[in-house]
Amino acid sequence: MDNTSFIRLSVFLGVFVLMAVLEALLPARKAVLNRKARWVGNLSMVVMGALVSRILLPATLVGVSLWAQHKGIGVFNVLLDAMQADASSSNQLLNSGKPLNTSSTYFVHIAIVTVSVLLLDMLIYWQHRLFHTVPMLWRFHKMHHADSHVDTTTGLRFHPVEIAMSLGIKAAAVVILGVPAVAIVIFEVALNGFAIFNHANIRLPQKWDDRIGLVLITQRLHRIHHSQAKSESNSNYGFSVSWWDRLFNSFTPRAAFSDETLPIGQKDVPAVRENASIKALLLQPFKSK
Repeated sequence: MDNTSFIRLSVFLGVFVLMAVLEALLPARKAVLNRKARWVGNLSMVVMGALVSRILLPATLVGVSLWAQHKGIGVFNVLLDAMQADASSSNQLLNSGKPLNTSSTYFVHIAIVTVSVLLLDMLIYWQHRLFHTVPMLWRFHKMHHADSHVDTTTGLRFHPVEIAMSLGIKAAAVVILGVPAVAIVIFEVALNGFAIFNHANIRLPQKWDDRIGLVLITQRLHRIHHSQAKSESNSNYGFSVSWWDRLFNSFTPRAAFSDETLPIGQKDVPAVRENASIKALLLQPFKSK
């Protein structure tokens, strides 16, 4: 296991265990189905998704980033190559063996990493929104929303086909933008951590929920996104920060129902054990509309 995989797995397990313990001790809502009936299927999806990702892109997004950097492909790579060429020309003129403006180059790298993380996060926001808008894409994303209860495992419940499509979108963005490898590690660690965090079946005090919700998507805000009401589920698309929803006019601060009574899931996918099985989850996109 390489360092990036170790970092991702460590953070993933740490956040998952923490949220799972908190929701077991302080549950916000009561599930219709028992934990075993849901968790076997939900956790199987993350395993299958990981296998699909490995098969389709063995080098991972970090490998794609390193390849693009080596080839000088992508906006940020072209920018850095141009800066290094300018610095090299200046060094030759001054007969100096030391690069000029090293501090400036350092800050440019920091800025590129920061902007890359923000752009990837905005990309995921629009990808998420697209999967709610395009009927064919919604078929696969609907499986995530068909969970009758929202908890830590719901944040991992995505159809392998959706995982494959998302991987392709992110890989294309990495190549086009020339996203640095370190930005990808930061982004993926944050994305996985926040996905588990805001799906957790816990409830913050309303005062703190409102304050934190100014920046982050809280558990209550994300449960609105899992509402059975289309007007509510087609909002609060952010996986981490709430400002994309505010900026692009898709933020819903309150649902029509209270958080305790909010209907969650999909009306045409009843909360029964048969609909929570591994087979049912995999076949659901090919049966439902």
